[in-house]
Amino acid sequence: MMNYKVEIKNIDTVNEVEGYWSEEDFIQLLQKFNYPDGAAAEKSSLPELLEMAISDYEPNEAAQIVLEYKLGDQLSEGQIEQISNNMLIDKVCEEYPEIHMQGTLFHVNQLLFKAYNGKFPNAKASVVHFSMTPTDGEAQKLTAENVLKLLNNGLSDRNLIKRLFETQISQNIPFPEAESIIWELTTEDDVNYNLVTSENWINKDDVIESEFESILEEVEDEA
Repeated sequence: MMNYKVEIKNIDTVNEVEGYWSEEDFIQLLQKFNYPDGAAAEKSSLPELLEMAISDYEPNEAAQIVLEYKLGDQLSEGQIEQISNNMLIDKVCEEYPEIHMQGTLFHVNQLLFKAYNGKFPNAKASVVHFSMTPTDGEAQKLTAENVLKLLNNGLSDRNLIKRLFETQISQNIPFPEAESIIWELTTEDDVNYNLVTSENWINKDDVIESEFESILEEVEDEA
């Protein structure tokens, strides 16, 4: 058992997560959108070239191509077709029941949102900047599960994670979904952290305390 002083410093609401799409992604996608010269293009112009190449296609057709590229190994052709149509009406990245795919669906959605100037709904992500300092012992690298359990005391009861996973976030039992809820978790010193997640999971209104204490207990494996 370890006691932590938690401080939520800031939450940035963003339309896209910098650095998610690599140069290689842009080149591969350009090829799929019938622009084979991506590899020879200026690296800095790749995002813009892709937006132009995408906009030559019908929105749901473009969605199918990007979904196939990112999730073709996890989704059937029928599922991809259905999602590509739904994406034009709903924020599928917030509603899709397979939580581990929501992050990828967000990035796909926002790529298409930009290419089509808003024909797709605009989903948002939250970048949470916070620190977790042990009050009695050495700092150790925390997992997504540890972080959500420690943040629990500072979040409103209206928060979606608390509503859906109340037992997992508040008790010392495994919380495997945490890895899918938090898309990125980074730290350079095991005290100051940044996490990226959907605005749907954590947003500015969810924070009721910005400084508080939390206890991290050893998770008991379910026998």
